[in-house]
Amino acid sequence: MISDVYFPRVNGVSTSIKIFITEHQKLGNRVTLVCPDYTDNMQIEYDAEYAVIRLPARHILFDPEDRLIKSSCFPKLLEILQTCKIDIIHVQTPFVAHRFGVKLSGLLNIPCVETYHTFFEEYFHHYIPLVPKRILRSLSQRFSVNQCNQLDAVIVPSTAMKNVLSSYGVSTEINIIPTGLRINEFEGGDGSRFRKAHEITESRPLLIYIGRVALEKNIHFLLDMLVAVKIQIPDVLLIIAGEGPARKSLQKYTQKLNLTDNVMFVGYMSREQELLDCYRAGQAFVFSSRTETQGLVLLEALACGLPVISTAVMGTIDVLDDQEGGCLIADEDVDDFSGKVVKLLYDIRLQNILRHQASHYIELWSAPIFARKSCQLYQQLIQEEKIDNAFPSLLPEPVPEREY
Repeated sequence: MISDVYFPRVNGVSTSIKIFITEHQKLGNRVTLVCPDYTDNMQIEYDAEYAVIRLPARHILFDPEDRLIKSSCFPKLLEILQTCKIDIIHVQTPFVAHRFGVKLSGLLNIPCVETYHTFFEEYFHHYIPLVPKRILRSLSQRFSVNQCNQLDAVIVPSTAMKNVLSSYGVSTEINIIPTGLRINEFEGGDGSRFRKAHEITESRPLLIYIGRVALEKNIHFLLDMLVAVKIQIPDVLLIIAGEGPARKSLQKYTQKLNLTDNVMFVGYMSREQELLDCYRAGQAFVFSSRTETQGLVLLEALACGLPVISTAVMGTIDVLDDQEGGCLIADEDVDDFSGKVVKLLYDIRLQNILRHQASHYIELWSAPIFARKSCQLYQQLIQEEKIDNAFPSLLPEPVPEREY
């Protein structure tokens, strides 16, 4: 597996990769992950039972949190991987990781599949504002078609993303396989502990946003919405958990809207305790991103029994079910969204109904289900390539050890 992003960089792709690897380990598959070294070294480390090859990487000027693996590392990587039995390559990000994956696929004569995580059409203009949006959209579409058509298969986490790539003209087979969630990891958490740590009274109405603090997440809209909520519920508090390049501008916008006492930025939180405590502390999780390809954070909230109020755009459409899915779907309209927030905060019975729905609905998104689907895709691709010692049937028999 190759990616230009992984922990310690915290984002949805890193989380998705971690879930993916963990579930494939359970199926008996050996995984080697190639990713950046955020300390500019080159090293091979072992996390639990899988190998992580950390390659030197360069900083990205317009996105200082991220890295791109240095192209000069390829010969050394090829030398390392030629000593391993690799059955398939799975790329998790475009750019250098994609180029490495396609090149390795040709040299090692094995299939290459890639997960399309990012909706670039609505992403680039936030970071390259001087270039007209229509030009960036055209370039991102051509970029996506070119990359996807170099692969043996493409994985997308949602129907909406498949439709987008098909509309671009991608001819490679597109498979809808979400990451899913390791539900047991979200069974703990203590909301009272979070409130006490941040000096929030137990009675104070609490809205939660957890995720990257970036322009493409449309957090400015949540602040506009909060102004309307504050009129009816003056002590409402929005927690913004996470870090990102938009934090300073959002803090200034918070001051401009006179919301300083109604918004708390708490930064990154450990997944082992603080994150769960935060989810358990709230009455609702609010979300309005326009660029999600799947919306893992919504599933995390539901797994913690936290009702979700969200717009339904791109990947979140597949996740959200306002009939039995523990959520309320809102338009990207201040009046509509704030109205649903106020309704939920005032209605304890509705909160309990949505919490109950969430506990059942989340079972449909269990990560092992989707790990097995990706294994089936691997098997298909390897058989089509007529590789020696192809994957045996994965279901229902146990999966023997393989490395990819």
